[in-house]
Amino acid sequence: MKVSDQTSKRFRELELLVAQIPIKGDGSFRAVANGEAFQSWASSAMHIVSAVFGNDSPHYKNLSFAYSKFNGWEADFLTMKGIFLGAKSDYDGGYLFKLEAAISGEIFADFVVLAKNALANNQKDVAAVLACAALEDALKRCATINGLDVSGKEMYDVINALKAKGLVSGPQKTLLDTMPKFRNAAMHADWQKITQPDVGSVIGFVEQFLLTQF
Repeated sequence: MKVSDQTSKRFRELELLVAQIPIKGDGSFRAVANGEAFQSWASSAMHIVSAVFGNDSPHYKNLSFAYSKFNGWEADFLTMKGIFLGAKSDYDGGYLFKLEAAISGEIFADFVVLAKNALANNQKDVAAVLACAALEDALKRCATINGLDVSGKEMYDVINALKAKGLVSGPQKTLLDTMPKFRNAAMHADWQKITQPDVGSVIGFVEQFLLTQF
């Protein structure tokens, strides 16, 4: 199961759990059950909101502040519930991809480290393949995260889609135009067309791309 699918599933589970927490009392003295069920839900809700949106996000800050002021009253409970459901709505609507992007960045960074190590050990061809694989997958994930459908498309088409949406510009845009040719040489084992400085340039580009996009 993908990270995004697991996250959506967990949001749905917590939405069902919060709906089952009973509210007791009458009139102005109505209070929510301040026990195991609420504490369990609140901890899980803050955990997932933090993981997806980050501790500096309005969603998490508001949820954390509401929890710190929670005294068991219905109004306090409904405030927390509302903040959580707002976060879930934003995630379901595709308005934030912090978690997926961060994980993607970590994965590609691992590939870059492997490519750099291979290059340092004079394994130019291995480094070229690793760097190109990281770059191509990073470009496609960047496009997908930003709402572009690039499934099954070649690197050249993915680059054009990113440029058309303004996701790459300036020197980065110019360098990207040279990448499909390098990628084709690496993936078709045309090793004589690839030099060690070329591989170093691609690795450097991927590192910069990861910093700016992920």
